[in-house]
Amino acid sequence: MPIETLKDLNQLMQSHGVKRLYAKALSANDNSKNQVYFGSDFSALNIIPHKKIFTDSDFCAGSKRNRAKAKITFAWVAENGLHSAPEAQLILYPKYPEVRFSGFLRGCNNSPSKLMQSRDPNRILFLGITRSGEVIGYIAATHSNLAQEFIGTNNLVEVGVFREIPMLASTDFRTELLTALKDIYEKHWIESQKLGLDRIPRPYKARNGGGYTLESKLGITPNGYSEPDYLGWEIKQYSVTNFKTFRAKAPITLFTPEPSGGYYKEAGLIPFVDRYGYADKSGKNNRKNFGGVYSYNGDFHKDTGLRLSLIGYDETNGTINDISGGLALIDKNEELAAIWTYSVILEHWNRKHARAAYVPSLFKTPPPKYRYGPKILLCEGTDFSRFLKALTRSAIYLDPAIKVIREEGEIPRSKRRNQFRIKHKQLAMLYEKTETVSL
Repeated sequence: MPIETLKDLNQLMQSHGVKRLYAKALSANDNSKNQVYFGSDFSALNIIPHKKIFTDSDFCAGSKRNRAKAKITFAWVAENGLHSAPEAQLILYPKYPEVRFSGFLRGCNNSPSKLMQSRDPNRILFLGITRSGEVIGYIAATHSNLAQEFIGTNNLVEVGVFREIPMLASTDFRTELLTALKDIYEKHWIESQKLGLDRIPRPYKARNGGGYTLESKLGITPNGYSEPDYLGWEIKQYSVTNFKTFRAKAPITLFTPEPSGGYYKEAGLIPFVDRYGYADKSGKNNRKNFGGVYSYNGDFHKDTGLRLSLIGYDETNGTINDISGGLALIDKNEELAAIWTYSVILEHWNRKHARAAYVPSLFKTPPPKYRYGPKILLCEGTDFSRFLKALTRSAIYLDPAIKVIREEGEIPRSKRRNQFRIKHKQLAMLYEKTETVSL
């Protein structure tokens, strides 16, 4: 059966596991030769699930092409099934900045090559996103009934350069999330716990159990990878003084990525702490720490001799002019102590924080228990440029909590935690849309 209507396409996409459906009217330059334009920022990375971001220089030493790429699991859908396009990828041009889609025809045995090579305006590219992160594409010709119906539909939500098409009989993930959080709020005090990989909750005594307990009640197992936690939302718990003012007790930890270069990466954590760390200030003779607060272009830290800088970033224009650069800790000799490259931070930020829900909590003991509040801050529409702008304004800062312990006759033990943090009241500058919802 030919796809004549949005309902036909919706049903076909849902039969292949699609949960969200987006569309873009293509211009004459949106084709296989010139690539398909996905926006004048990096927000498309919030919408299109992608694999690890890499640069040209990762695979071609000495490459001068200043761009990054990310493979996607992509297939074209037709009435007779899915047809994989194994070379499909997103290309990130940081100087402009913009994202483009390419490789969507190479290696595909049954691709819509004629339409994707065309320069006809108002061809419509549809992209379906499955829960497991596959991207399924379909293109409608300019004068087709499907394209004309889409163009004539005025009540669709704009998401960057795309418009989102509601799925038939789809779950409202936002409502489902709020319903789950309301149920947790109504449970009042919950004993501290952590969900194991076997999905069995177990008591948790450490003081950082607020996030683990909330995740446990939502059925989220702790993960070490950068993916949203629950129904496409990143769940962030934060401690408050009470449920009247909802004043945060401490800054919000956005993420904790490991450095991807510099002495930290090359020599290892323990040599790094030996060189830049300091003796424990509480008098523990067997312990050495690396901590402190590092804001953009601040002074050299008095204990470590390091300061935080941005390499390859044009602060005036707000653009990256060297994708191989990044957030760096530099010593007084201009030596690179540690660096988080833009591709590493970009990958963490866009995938983890496209949609975030910030949940307030109270704590009491003994035994350790948490209660979660009735006002939820929902944040949507972030972009990496917002992250960098907040960093240059010192709203975001690095607050590491690293230690090395040496017991006599034992191999040194270490604990690493490189925290990028922000005050709760400054969260709104990271997102296009924020809303406080009362449960």
